[in-house]
Amino acid sequence: MTTSATVDATVLTERMRALVGEIREVVGRGLPPELTAYLVGERLAPHLGAGRLLTAAQQEADPERYRQHVLHAEPDGSFSLVALVWLPGQCTPIHDHVSWCVAGVHQGQESERRYRLVSDGRTGRLVATEDVLGPQGSVAAFAPPGDIHQVRNAGTTLAVSLHVYGADVGRLGTSIRRVYRLPADEG
Repeated sequence: MTTSATVDATVLTERMRALVGEIREVVGRGLPPELTAYLVGERLAPHLGAGRLLTAAQQEADPERYRQHVLHAEPDGSFSLVALVWLPGQCTPIHDHVSWCVAGVHQGQESERRYRLVSDGRTGRLVATEDVLGPQGSVAAFAPPGDIHQVRNAGTTLAVSLHVYGADVGRLGTSIRRVYRLPADEG
């Protein structure tokens, strides 16, 4: 999968620097991934929709595909903070992640289709399990395994979401572990 990526880590607003500090405190506790994701989501939620969180450059879209702005990568690789900017209709492939993840909608709305992988031992397929609409302010937290999904901007305006990953996305280039090209039962 290809997304356009920029690293904007040197230009953080005061509010974003505060959020990074809150996330650092949670991640530094060394808790299990599911609990870390939940607690990071609690820290992220109050910042969503707030003014002066992102710079104008960190909210720039790409006309071809959703755009990833890496805002911060912790020096020890323990977490990254990324802004994803989506024009109407842009979406991810069906994928899962390399680590725990928290996603919060800062502006607009996103829709997510979640999947379960089923196999008979020889072949596999994806079964849609849930459709989730994420309006501004909504937060989703999850950890592998069981984090297979597709996300899209199903609205008519720009959408911006903030994602926190338990990995160095700046170094890896993506949070995606695997893109699924299996048949998908749409439930």
